Amino acid sequence: MPDILLSVNNLHKSFGVRQAVKAVSFQLAKGQTLGLLGPNGAGKSTTVSMICGLLKPDQGEVTIGGQRVAQGNNAAKKMMGLVPQDLALYDDLSARENLRIFGALYGLTGATLKTRCAQALDLVQLSDRLADKPSTFSGGMKRRLNIAAALLHTPQLLILDEPTVGVDPQSRNAIFDSLEVLKRQGCALIYTSHYMEEVERLADHIVIIDHGVVIANESPAALYQRLPAQAALRLTPQAPVPAHTLDALKSLAAVVGVTVEGDDLLIGLAAAEQAQDVMLWLTQQGCRASQFSTARTSLEAIFLTLTGRSLRDA
Repeated sequence: MPDILLSVNNLHKSFGVRQAVKAVSFQLAKGQTLGLLGPNGAGKSTTVSMICGLLKPDQGEVTIGGQRVAQGNNAAKKMMGLVPQDLALYDDLSARENLRIFGALYGLTGATLKTRCAQALDLVQLSDRLADKPSTFSGGMKRRLNIAAALLHTPQLLILDEPTVGVDPQSRNAIFDSLEVLKRQGCALIYTSHYMEEVERLADHIVIIDHGVVIANESPAALYQRLPAQAALRLTPQAPVPAHTLDALKSLAAVVGVTVEGDDLLIGLAAAEQAQDVMLWLTQQGCRASQFSTARTSLEAIFLTLTGRSLRDA
């Protein structure tokens, strides 16, 4: 059995007559990353606020390391770090001075604070900028400093709310590198994002919330099994494909769907290794491709299937 760190049990929250969260439950083990997804207004932010103890649930509870999360200071909240979407930095103080202020809020002093500041800056690859002010940083560097501030008290759980918004590719990769180091050290992560490729790279487990309800709570591999097409073949025929050939193509055992997109054919496959057989069959029918590519079914496609809308929809 995995070593469960976080348990979210039957959370409910209403604002007036609107029920924002309904019976949300999931767990997270040590050293694992949970991707928390949902369209805007789905209840994701409300859920995160209740996990952090910033918002009191109407019903249900959150525990970290067996300790119940409550509003105000308590033992459970000391085990978590929060990286908010809105930057929380003092632009006119150096990176080191920023971290000293946040460290003092965690009760850190003296040599311990100095060591933790150095470790956090090293992890987010900002050691060479410790004397510089955030006002001179790029957006991505500010995000990385924000993460460092949340790590000073060595939390067991780190919650990151859209940590790569407005971030350049170099800083995005630096953030990913830092998070993967934290995972190896046993830190559990909750990662919210509107970028599916980030969640696909980082998450061991995915929870999708829509209209305040959990509609998926499983591993990425299990989510992919929800779609009949596990891979796709996209090709541009040299000439239009006759209707009778398209009908025959759709009836092949390896094919689970065919869509015409402009001049291209998008062919859903039951397995990626069947792409070669389908290409051979098309060639035998006199349908030659000027270009083609294969791809795995995307997490975006799964999300659309489950919710009927894009993750970026309002």
